[in-house]
Amino acid sequence: MKLEERYEGVIGYFRDNVPVAQSELNFSSPYELIVAVILSAQCTDKRVNMTTPDLFLRYPTVEKLAEATEEEVYELIRSISYPNNKARHLVGMARKVVSDFAGVIPTEVQPLMTLPGVGRKTANVVASITAYAPVIAVDTHVFRVARRLGLSRGKTPFAVEEDLERHIAEDLRPIAHHWLILHGRYVCLARAPKCSECPLTPWCKSAPKD
Repeated sequence: MKLEERYEGVIGYFRDNVPVAQSELNFSSPYELIVAVILSAQCTDKRVNMTTPDLFLRYPTVEKLAEATEEEVYELIRSISYPNNKARHLVGMARKVVSDFAGVIPTEVQPLMTLPGVGRKTANVVASITAYAPVIAVDTHVFRVARRLGLSRGKTPFAVEEDLERHIAEDLRPIAHHWLILHGRYVCLARAPKCSECPLTPWCKSAPKD
């Protein structure tokens, strides 16, 4: 099967059968989104969603978060993985947004990546959701699914990102991220992929062959 045919099959299936796909993080503003995405690194969205209500109640705006101490934030996110680092990142991010961006969360990848705690994956997530930027964020799920399906042979997240963006139309990239991440979260599991119930097996390079 040619690479183009594999992409056509996979993306075509999602487009026709999964017209709605979105983040499972709870947020109501770009500020809440970037906080939630920073917290979600190596942590489940479910745990993040259990933690952010109290955090947003205490710090409802980026300006309020910028006034907090790392110790105060830590107490509210201590159930999250790596709470010390993330408390430092959140406070640093908020202070830089206030000082350098007039309190407005950037919506472009490069400015986002200047913020503490914001790497390329986080920046792509925020940019694609807030501004529908034509980028694909590659987390562990997207990385795994793209390689298993045969959409990419990339050995790094950035290499996989480049492959996906090379073959997926710009207007589909924001939702394609969600298609792939949700597929990895619920079907193409890391240790025990559910190949017997996967609708993508006709195009999957790793699917068991009869």
